[in-house]
Amino acid sequence: MHANKADFAGPPPIPYCIHVDEWPVSATGAEWMETLFSDTTCKREIMSQKTDEDVMNKTLQIMKRRNVYAVVSGRMTEKWQAVAPDRFIPSLLYRSDKNDASPDSVRKLFLSGKYRVFGEIMAQYKGIAPNDPSLDPYWAVLEELNIPVGIHIGPTPIGAPYMPGWEKVRARLHSPLLLEEVLIKHPRLRVYIMHAAWPMIDELLALMWVHPHVYVDISSIITDLSKPAFSNYLKRIIDAGFGNRVMYGSDQMVWPELLDIGINIIEQADFLTPKQKRNILYNNAARFLQLSKEEIDRHHGR
Repeated sequence: MHANKADFAGPPPIPYCIHVDEWPVSATGAEWMETLFSDTTCKREIMSQKTDEDVMNKTLQIMKRRNVYAVVSGRMTEKWQAVAPDRFIPSLLYRSDKNDASPDSVRKLFLSGKYRVFGEIMAQYKGIAPNDPSLDPYWAVLEELNIPVGIHIGPTPIGAPYMPGWEKVRARLHSPLLLEEVLIKHPRLRVYIMHAAWPMIDELLALMWVHPHVYVDISSIITDLSKPAFSNYLKRIIDAGFGNRVMYGSDQMVWPELLDIGINIIEQADFLTPKQKRNILYNNAARFLQLSKEEIDRHHGR
């Protein structure tokens, strides 16, 4: 999840449409913004929290009720962790811009214990592929220090290149196969693909088959896609035998309800066994993150 300020995407409250059954169509790319924001066909809309405190407090309220422990990144990470240090595993966000820490600084930050996960790597939003030379010094440090990494490979906002700030987004960067040479060059790298590289299911299954240490999460697609589209995508991964490498993710930004909605979707999925549900909601992440026995026992109230 993300620890964001309430106004990170504009003045709150900000609407969010759950399970879009059919996206609007625009006459041209130049008219996309007007088309998207004039569409009123959303069947289930939730609104963001209005203040920074509300975002944090509502998120924590749901986390405690549902017994959630989360990897979190974003500008408010330190504050959230100070308020509830046992609930959050801090992650270092990488935006692919001038504000990012250098590889040497990343090394120092992780050796100091300030962060435990690297990600989300948001290079896709800047038109940068996982195998771009600019990322290689980071991959080397993360492999050396055995740091788990999450990289965004998958859906951006629909019509992103026609929106201000996302002009470099390209459909070809949805391909998880762009990660392959990174995996070969850094065989000890612990990496998971955020958003399960939707919609590239065949490429994803090929990558997971050839590289049996790659995990995926189902954040964003679990609530953005229509229910049939998400279920069919997850079922393909499960039916291929990779259910032990799927991790739950909420992509919670300023809409804490996404936690509840996403967990309910997994719990109610009739094509998943109880064991598969538990693996997705906890066990797979505990294995990937290499949580200690003490942490796992604490999460289970033991």
